[in-house]
Amino acid sequence: MNKIKKYALSELYDMSSGISSTKEQSGHGAPFVSFKTVFNNYFLPEELPDLMDTNEKEQETYSIKMGDVFITRTSETIDELAMSCVAVKNYPGATYSGFIKRLRPKTARIVYPKYMAFYFRSELFRKAVTNNAFMTLRASFNKDIFTFLDIYLPDYHEQVKIGDMLYSIECKIQKNKKINDYLEEMANTIYDYWFVQFDFPDENGRPYKSSGGEMTFCKELNQNIPQNWGYTSVGNITVCFDSDRIPLSNHQRQEMKGTIPYYGATGIMDYVNCAIFSGDFVLLAEDGSVMDDNGNPILQRISGDVWINNHTHVLQPVNGYSCRLLYLLLKDIPVSMIKTGSIQMKINQANLNSYNILNIPDGIRSRFINQIEPIDTKIIQIQKENDNLKQIRNWLLPMLMNGQATIED
Repeated sequence: MNKIKKYALSELYDMSSGISSTKEQSGHGAPFVSFKTVFNNYFLPEELPDLMDTNEKEQETYSIKMGDVFITRTSETIDELAMSCVAVKNYPGATYSGFIKRLRPKTARIVYPKYMAFYFRSELFRKAVTNNAFMTLRASFNKDIFTFLDIYLPDYHEQVKIGDMLYSIECKIQKNKKINDYLEEMANTIYDYWFVQFDFPDENGRPYKSSGGEMTFCKELNQNIPQNWGYTSVGNITVCFDSDRIPLSNHQRQEMKGTIPYYGATGIMDYVNCAIFSGDFVLLAEDGSVMDDNGNPILQRISGDVWINNHTHVLQPVNGYSCRLLYLLLKDIPVSMIKTGSIQMKINQANLNSYNILNIPDGIRSRFINQIEPIDTKIIQIQKENDNLKQIRNWLLPMLMNGQATIED
C-alpha cells in the first residue's frame, strides 16, 4: 500500500481570482477560460473555445500555465460547487473568468497536474468541499474554504503513474466525443438539407426545391413548405412518460450505486443499480437551465436501461417517427415559445405538446429515417462506450487514490 501524506491545500497552491470583464469584451480577442469550460472538463481543451478582449497587463495577471487548477467559485447548489479543470500546457495570452478561482502550484514535483485533475474531481475532494461550503442564495468557494481544506497525496512518482493511466482513459473519452460531434454534425446537415432547405430527393432523385418543387406558405409554421405538406403538434408524434418518474436524493443515489446511468437535465449525474425506463428516448430539460446558448431546448438522445430524474421530460416517438428525427425536429424550437415562469423557467408538458412542427409525409419520412439511422446507431454505440470508460475510471479512482490499488512500473 502506498504511503499517503496529508497537505494543507494552501500549502501547495496560491489562489487567485479571475478577470472582471464586460459584455463588450467577450467574443473577440485572446483565448479565454469560461465557467462553462471549467465545469464541463477535467482538462482545459487543446484550443480554448471562448475569446476575451484583454490587454498585456491583464494577460500577465490572469495568465494560464501548465499545472494551474481552475475551480468554479459559485453555484446554485452546493453539489456543483468547486468543479475543477486543469491545464496540462501553457496558454499564452489567455485569461480566465471572474467566476473562477485559479490555484497555481507553489513548488515543483509535489503535485502532478494530470493526477490532480482527477483528485479534484474525486468523491474524496468533492465531499471535503461540500462539508466546508456555505449556502446563502448561492453556494460559494472562498478564501476561508481554501484555507480549511486538506488534501491527501501519494508520492510524486505514484501520482505520475496514476495520472498518466487515468489521462489515457480521458483522452479516449474525448476522442470519442469528437467522433460523435462529427456524426451529430453530419446528421444535422442531412436534416437541414431535407427539411430546412427542402432539397430532399424528389421522385426522380433530384433536390426538390432547387429543381422547382412547388412551395406554399403555412401560416401555422410561419414559413414556406412543400406543396401538399402540412403541420402537426409535438403531442401527436410523441408519448411523454413524466408521470412515472421518481426523484432520488443524493443519499439515495449513494445507497444505490451501480452501473445504470442516472440522467439529469443536462447529462449523466450518477450511476445506480436499477432502472425505471428501458428503450430509446429523447430527453428535454424541464426546469432550471432549460435552454442552450441559442435559446433552444437542451436535448439528449439516450438508449438502454436508465433512471431519469424529475427535471426532464422523457419523450418517445410514435406514428413512424424515430428518436433521431424527433431530436432534430425539437432542437430548433425557441424555448421562449414553450416556457412558463420568469424567475424559474419551466417547459410544461401542455405547452410542449401543443407546439406546431412540420408534418413530414410518410414516404419521405421513411426514406430519411433509413438514411439517418446508421448514424444514430453509431452515436449511441460510442456514447455507451464512453459510459463504460467513465464507470471504469470512477471505479478505479478511489482505490488508486487511497492506496488500495497500485500500478506496477
